Amino acid sequence: MLGMVLSILVLATLALLGGAVLLWRRGVRKQAALMALLALIAAINVAIWTVPTEDGNAPLDAAEQGVL
Repeated sequence: MLGMVLSILVLATLALLGGAVLLWRRGVRKQAALMALLALIAAINVAIWTVPTEDGNAPLDAAEQGVL
C-alpha cells in the first residue's frame, strides 16, 4: 500500500515539475518557484522512505513488515 502511495507521489512530483516549467515560461515566476519547491519536498520525502539506512534496510521495507 505504501509503495503505491510513493508511486503516486513520484508521478505528482513529475507533474509539479512540468507545471512549474510551463508557468516559468509564461512569466508566472512566484507560483512556478513554489511548485518547484513543493516538487523538491515531495522528492525528498520519497527518498527518505526508499533510501536504505546503514543496516541496508529501507524504511519502506520496515513499514511493510510492521517493524516501525
